[in-house]
Amino acid sequence: MLADELWEAVQCWNNFAKDTVGKQVVRAADSIGANIAEGVGRGTVLENRRFVRVARGSLYETKHWLRRAYKRGLLPPAIVVKLKPWMDELAPSLNAYLNSIVPPPKE
Repeated sequence: MLADELWEAVQCWNNFAKDTVGKQVVRAADSIGANIAEGVGRGTVLENRRFVRVARGSLYETKHWLRRAYKRGLLPPAIVVKLKPWMDELAPSLNAYLNSIVPPPKE
């Protein structure tokens, strides 16, 4: 899972990197799944859709922090290669999920 891989990667960073970029990227990645879960738990279509949009925002925030970490030499190429397929797949998956959440037909 993306968030778990990032957690592992950040563990070996120095304290400054962990306190700045590390905490941000881990929180953003954790927020993707947390917001999906919260949206489902709210029990309404509108709330679910709203939280999927927030999750999508967290995905883009995660992408931002990953670019920063890579530019600053914190992510080795092997980790980037491992994370890239997940990052490429998540936005279309979230969009498809969002589009699948439709209100029930009115009687």
